[in-house]
Amino acid sequence: MRKVAVIGVGMTKFSGKQDKTCVELFGEAAMDAINEANLKPKDIQALFVGNVLGDFSEGQGQPQAFAADYIGAFNVPANKYENACASASAAARDAFMWVASGFYDVVLAGGTETAAKMGTPLATRTFAMGSDSRYEYPAGITFPGVFAMLTHLYAKKHGIPLEKLKRQMAQVSVNSHYYGALNPKAHFQKEITMDKVLDGFMVCQPLQLLDCCPFSDGASAIVLASEEKAKKLTDKPVYVVGIGQASAGNLLSQKDYLPRLRSRELSAKQAYDMAGLSPKDIDVCELHDCFSIATIIALEGLGFFEFGKASEAVERGETKIGGKIPVNPSGGLKSKGHPIGATGTAQVYDIVKQLRGECGERQVEGAKTGMTDTLGGDGGTIVNLILKRGW
Repeated sequence: MRKVAVIGVGMTKFSGKQDKTCVELFGEAAMDAINEANLKPKDIQALFVGNVLGDFSEGQGQPQAFAADYIGAFNVPANKYENACASASAAARDAFMWVASGFYDVVLAGGTETAAKMGTPLATRTFAMGSDSRYEYPAGITFPGVFAMLTHLYAKKHGIPLEKLKRQMAQVSVNSHYYGALNPKAHFQKEITMDKVLDGFMVCQPLQLLDCCPFSDGASAIVLASEEKAKKLTDKPVYVVGIGQASAGNLLSQKDYLPRLRSRELSAKQAYDMAGLSPKDIDVCELHDCFSIATIIALEGLGFFEFGKASEAVERGETKIGGKIPVNPSGGLKSKGHPIGATGTAQVYDIVKQLRGECGERQVEGAKTGMTDTLGGDGGTIVNLILKRGW
């Protein structure tokens, strides 16, 4: 395979209800990425777009085809990816493989979503389509219910009193909002306190409001190019050195492994093995913190901490900038926001910015290698990418 670099990234501001359509939002992010890559839309050879809820939020199918036309990449192959919250990451992974294979030299990948405009009831119902629609949703198990159960399982399995775990989870949210307040593209740009998290209303016991990420609107995009092409276009290429993806069935099929997610551990191993790296080699990670407990579970599944120890590590500050593994200096899904079709390449956007040293007050000094982790549904799809500075 050829080496593949990310040579341009773009991202809209993530926010609540926006007036722009999915296609318009994607066009904004895509043009930023294309311009940063020193290319023109006519140079794009294929377009891969993550979008999950366009049918419901806008009554719009095929946003990828209209997006290609909208930005001036006329008549190129354009595919839509629907892998729940991991949609854009799956698009990026496939884009990498097309360029690595030699079939294309330049591919644009990204995602777009306008979930916030649907309102909470419809958004909650449509998000739940990422779980088992025959057994889980009819039983009342939307995603807050899934992660509430994982919280109880984690506490029981590792002998952690629930009230203690809740405070450790609250620290996850406090950290996310601290960094989100420094991110001009974040949905929430306000710090919060432990007391504010713990005094919030209950969403699904023991998860409280500020344990949960928001519904967001927004888009993100990245340009991937072959090494030969990248060297002609940028002096700061960021190479994709490892990729992984795995799947799983419904929660019942995963019961013997929970609260660990086997699909994450398999996907992460693929990425580490391909990159020839281990968790200790990762300088910064953007992981899927849809709920505060999700961060703790992911930290262990990715190999950063022993099983049952990540909640204590968060409490000690080991996931902050300057700690053992800086996590979500973008603010993560919790504070930066979560337009589900766009989240995966938004994570890549932030890792690329970190590796270039462009994150200002949120910068992880000396970061050379970064990782993304995107979870679709309740483990149904997980994608991991490892990126490394190329200069």
